Amino acid sequence: MEGIAEYPLLVCMVSFTILWLCARLGRFFFLKQGKPEKELREDFNIILAATLTLLGLIIGFSFSMAADRYDQRRYYEEAEANAIGTEYVRADFMPEAPANQIRELLKGYLDQRIAFYLAKDDSELAQITARTTGLQAELWFAIRAPAAAQPNSIMALVVSGMNDVLNSQGYAQFGFWNRIPKGSWALMLAIAIGCNLLVGYGSRSVTAGTRLLPILPLLVSVAFMLIADIDAPRHGFIRVRPQNLKSLADSLDPNRTATSPAK
Repeated sequence: MEGIAEYPLLVCMVSFTILWLCARLGRFFFLKQGKPEKELREDFNIILAATLTLLGLIIGFSFSMAADRYDQRRYYEEAEANAIGTEYVRADFMPEAPANQIRELLKGYLDQRIAFYLAKDDSELAQITARTTGLQAELWFAIRAPAAAQPNSIMALVVSGMNDVLNSQGYAQFGFWNRIPKGSWALMLAIAIGCNLLVGYGSRSVTAGTRLLPILPLLVSVAFMLIADIDAPRHGFIRVRPQNLKSLADSLDPNRTATSPAK
């Protein structure tokens, strides 16, 4: 379900279909076997309540995991903006020619980082990654010669700032790769299937039971959709917006055009 988890609406539709069919299957077994004895009914109710409680705990735990990863991506975006902005200022300690070159490279690099957060298409993301890698090499090459010519504590500060810029990109990429494990999705789905089978089997009234069967599958599917939405960094409705990076880009270049990749 990990590939499907990239698309929250698809998660909702697929999970609802599976869970509703499971509830119908449980209902079919109930109608085929007839009403259980009173003692069996009491034991069944205990098992159903325990299973529903377990499902709620697993959904809550998975939601917490997704929320933590979303907050992590927001933190890395803010840290990346701070690193780029700090290095842009520290370029003042360098000679004028390499300082101007590094500032221009940082502006282009900043646009690519903004585009990284806004990209949805895999081919577009691959192009952004290639351009980002090239700009990282140019940034390091631009700072290497001045640092070797002036090996002092001030230049070491500038080099350290460039390291922070390059490292922050790796942290941000990790935040996009750090997702809810497949095992968690499989466990949630398995428990949800068991719950709906039990709910379908435990429905007593033929007419009312049939009408109420879609309720639990719908609620669980909506919960799955919300978890997938928060966990999906690119295809969900709840996404990390590069607000700090955009604010930094606007402050560095107030005359940025609407055709910039940051828009």
